Amino acid sequence: MADMIALLQPRIIDRDSFQEFVEALEDQVPSIERDIAALRKSPTDRALIARLFRSLHTIKGDAAICKVDVGVMICHPMESLLSRCRDGEIAFSNLIAEVVLLALDRLELTVEAMRHSRDVNHLNLPQLVGGMETIASASADELAARASATIEAVTGFRPLHATAEIQSAAAPVPPKADRAADLWFFSSLALQLESRSPLFAGRTGRILRLAEETNAAAGNPVDAEQLAAAVYMHDVGMMFAPESTWLKVGHLSDAERELLQEHPGHAAGLLERMPGWDGAARIVREHHEMANGKGYPAGLQGDAICPGAKILAIIDAFEAVTLKHSHRGQSRSLVRAIAEINACDDQFATEWIGPFNNVIRKMVET
Repeated sequence: MADMIALLQPRIIDRDSFQEFVEALEDQVPSIERDIAALRKSPTDRALIARLFRSLHTIKGDAAICKVDVGVMICHPMESLLSRCRDGEIAFSNLIAEVVLLALDRLELTVEAMRHSRDVNHLNLPQLVGGMETIASASADELAARASATIEAVTGFRPLHATAEIQSAAAPVPPKADRAADLWFFSSLALQLESRSPLFAGRTGRILRLAEETNAAAGNPVDAEQLAAAVYMHDVGMMFAPESTWLKVGHLSDAERELLQEHPGHAAGLLERMPGWDGAARIVREHHEMANGKGYPAGLQGDAICPGAKILAIIDAFEAVTLKHSHRGQSRSLVRAIAEINACDDQFATEWIGPFNNVIRKMVET
């Protein structure tokens, strides 16, 4: 629990440093408010979430450098909460938005009170920081209730979105039998995609095997069911485009390319509307993102991309290159695909290249 004295009686250690923090905070808050407004409309936008996290991290760092302890104490649980959103552990929601905005408002009011040597008891900072610490560590199904309770404890009012989000969080996870039925349905959609071209024959099985074995080679950090669902569904969205576009062998026009780049969103949108498949939806949405930030649809890079999407990006590209060079024969196309994947060190996640290479090496040796 936070230092109660520092929250009830925050003090200025160095006035010049304090003023620098105030000015930095004033610069950051407007952009944070804009990002939160955008996230209310697009709560799955990982680039926005990552940017919001970095902004809060910057404020916390500024507070530490300028010795504004109360700023560190308010920002730390916010940063922890946004880190979980960034990593896909929990979903960004209207209640999380309200908590972050409330915390920023209280931080601004606190530094204003400190500047004029006024009391801060009416701001309920212990309730705010203590509540945010419980939110930051809450399970996904507890988070909405804890966020609502914290907002009510600090402001005296129940947040507008509380009831709907608490009820949504309480929705049961589909039982194992239902998940198996979902996976069967997803695989049937993948087979429908395969049937559109003889070049796709066996494609889903090959990608699934490589994805599962690459995940296993790294210690299975990605949930196996979510990964399998993502493999089945990752290209299903292409069937929403004209076949003349996604089955085209030659060069794509800019318009055709833009049309095809919508396919991760279509498939992810389907998964997001089925209980229990949020992890798979994120993998599908991000599987064309690149480590260097030049992918699509959001231009994510590095740790902003979830591990499952990093696996699928490598294996999907490997399958595509193998198919492209299949006329050279199986062994030569395989060698060419391995070489191309390993040469793209800024496109794919380097931490997954090693496990992938181990799987391919064993496959070649058997």
